[in-house]
Amino acid sequence: MSEQPVHVVANFTVQDAAKYRVYEKGFFPILKRHGGEFITFDDNSTTFEGATPLEGRVVMFKFPNAAAATAWYNDPDYQSLSEHRR
Repeated sequence: MSEQPVHVVANFTVQDAAKYRVYEKGFFPILKRHGGEFITFDDNSTTFEGATPLEGRVVMFKFPNAAAATAWYNDPDYQSLSEHRR
């Protein structure tokens, strides 16, 4: 049985555009290092059913498997960079 891809969905509001740009610039090389692929983002998403998520940006990306997603999130370079997002 092959491993299934894992999709990550992030929902957040950009409070400081300059800090977020630093995050964006460093994000993609780390994502690719772990086999991740950017899918899309939306600043005005629509909820068709169920509770409306938090307002703001919705970002989707995927990894080849759960181990790759976990390695990306726990990567010390990503954790350091993510301070610009927080």
